[in-house]
Amino acid sequence: MSNFDNKIDFALVISVKAANPNGDPLNGNRPRVNYESKGEISDVCIKRKIRNRLMQEGKKVFVQMNENKVDEYNSLSERFSAAISKIDKKATEKEKAAFVCNEWIDVRTFGQVFAFKAAEDKGVSLGIRGPVSIHPAFSVDTINTTSTQITKSVNSEPNEKGGKTSDTMGMKHRIDFGVYLTYGSINVELAKKTGFSAEDAEDIKNALITLFRNDASSARPEGSMVVEKVIWWQHNNASGQYSSAKVHNSLKVIKKDSEKDAVSINDYEISVENLDGLGVEIIDGE
Repeated sequence: MSNFDNKIDFALVISVKAANPNGDPLNGNRPRVNYESKGEISDVCIKRKIRNRLMQEGKKVFVQMNENKVDEYNSLSERFSAAISKIDKKATEKEKAAFVCNEWIDVRTFGQVFAFKAAEDKGVSLGIRGPVSIHPAFSVDTINTTSTQITKSVNSEPNEKGGKTSDTMGMKHRIDFGVYLTYGSINVELAKKTGFSAEDAEDIKNALITLFRNDASSARPEGSMVVEKVIWWQHNNASGQYSSAKVHNSLKVIKKDSEKDAVSINDYEISVENLDGLGVEIIDGE
């Protein structure tokens, strides 16, 4: 039974410096941008990082990366079948849903569609709606992408002529600087259905604060992506004192000098408008 009783809204202020926050595979892995030339980090990317942080903290996660999995299963179907075999084969869909929500924190947080042919009960089709929703992150201002030609010092495959092969050449893309905003909410009604608890909400908050811990790569060197602020609004009832749109819009991130290109977070003014009776916690990220 969930003990999560009051709606929560939240927001993240993220700074990116000399990194590729989320490459687009359909565009040569260049940083994602929308039609307004503002940078984008997909909600799927953000959820992946949250899952990774939860796993690093010892939580059981269903959707694991193949290169970062902590069990022996090579597919979601295998992981599901192994887990569901622990309960009665005659279990109802409601009982199965309760089981998987209790088993994996990301299922009771984000929801999950289970549609596997290989399940022991001759297939399963089970859909779960999670209480935590997250928006894609967009940059406050337009971004500039810098593309650099790179070369490898060694051939991946032998070259009969003794020279360099074509695969020694490549491209690397980055943005010089950008500030991104993303928002989310936690729905009480859906939390009651999945068993999402107040303790789970704290785990999600801590994951957001430390979102880029152990997340470095060649495209995102250590320190190049920073959670500057986590804003955490706690309502005093289940449905919320204000709409999520109004709450999210109370966060203002404005460039101090509109005529100059921003080069650090200090070039922005971050403020949160007071909404009468709504509790707000402003937390510095790592």
